[in-house]
Amino acid sequence: MKLYSSISRNKLSLIIAAGIICALIMFYPAWGTAAEKPQRQLFVTVIQDQPVLSSSAAIDKLIDTAQKTGVGVLFIQVYRANQSWFASQNADQSPYEAGPKNLSHDPFALLIRRAHSAGIQVHAWLNILSLSNNQEALLLKKYGPEILTRNTQEKQKLEDYKIDNQYFLEPGDPRVRQEILAMVEDLLQGYPQLDGVQFDYIRYPDKNPFYGYTKINLQRFKDSTGCEKFQEKNPLWQDWKRRQVTELLELLVKKTRQIRPDIQVSATACAPFVRAYYEAFQDWPSWLNSGLVDFVTLMSYSAQNSEFDKDILEAKAKTNDLKKLSIAVGAYKFLRSPENFKKQFNACEKEKCRACVIFHYGSLLENPELGARLSTPSIPHTPQKARRDSL
Repeated sequence: MKLYSSISRNKLSLIIAAGIICALIMFYPAWGTAAEKPQRQLFVTVIQDQPVLSSSAAIDKLIDTAQKTGVGVLFIQVYRANQSWFASQNADQSPYEAGPKNLSHDPFALLIRRAHSAGIQVHAWLNILSLSNNQEALLLKKYGPEILTRNTQEKQKLEDYKIDNQYFLEPGDPRVRQEILAMVEDLLQGYPQLDGVQFDYIRYPDKNPFYGYTKINLQRFKDSTGCEKFQEKNPLWQDWKRRQVTELLELLVKKTRQIRPDIQVSATACAPFVRAYYEAFQDWPSWLNSGLVDFVTLMSYSAQNSEFDKDILEAKAKTNDLKKLSIAVGAYKFLRSPENFKKQFNACEKEKCRACVIFHYGSLLENPELGARLSTPSIPHTPQKARRDSL
């Protein structure tokens, strides 16, 4: 009986001790896990000098930089302007075919392997609806300018469709959707070790936002709503355009989940919210709050700290789970003021968001002082498997 009582008292002591430890962790976050601190992530564009996928040395330099700055996720741009840096029968794969002569391996596959060896994730970064200024895009040659979104002004030549020095595909065009889905399937089938995919440019152009007036889109709108007149301020028309953007994302997510149920799926979002919702027709809070995507990367690229803080405050009010929100900081805006970049990045890291994202790697190469200001964080990440509109 005494032995039983002694054992019971020991168990009770252990339970009390465990409770005290849990309470200390709860009230003193420094005792908690590294997950309390936002992860660091990095955008890597294919149009920087030197291109990352051009050599083994360039890949190693990227991995080394990521480790030194505490980056846990790399967003590697492998689809841009209807060109692919991977094997694809549904995109212009000439960049992939023109791969470096001194590499016997697929550069993107090699990057994934080396990043994983360093405990860093790799997500494919895809510019979905922008053709940049590529007049030779295969999609244009196949379908003509009718697949490009447009305003109501008369078009005489291809250049008349250009918006902010880019050609934008119409998100409501079934042909566009079919081609993009096929391209994404090529990517996912080709890289089974990929950790995630981030869909960028899922939006309408937001400069003078009066687009969507293609023949197919207008006819689909008429068939769906019965409306014969088109007024830009009509809520039905605006909701229709917003729905086209979300539907495209839904199709992309569905296709991705079918092929890779385990992969992380994300999308980028414009900031501030008024720009996203009323100009680019992105309803990104619904993407997050409905669970459509795993996370959203908010592109807050203001050099003014007050505007940056406002974007974050606004975003926090729009989502019910900050752990699904990553916040991107425009390093390219601070090439001559690394200290201000550090201040803005530190402001992000004080938030309880998913991650703070550096845009972009090329800026860290252009001014190494930017990366030097982001020394490896005191609480390391948990190891896991130019102008923005021109990228």
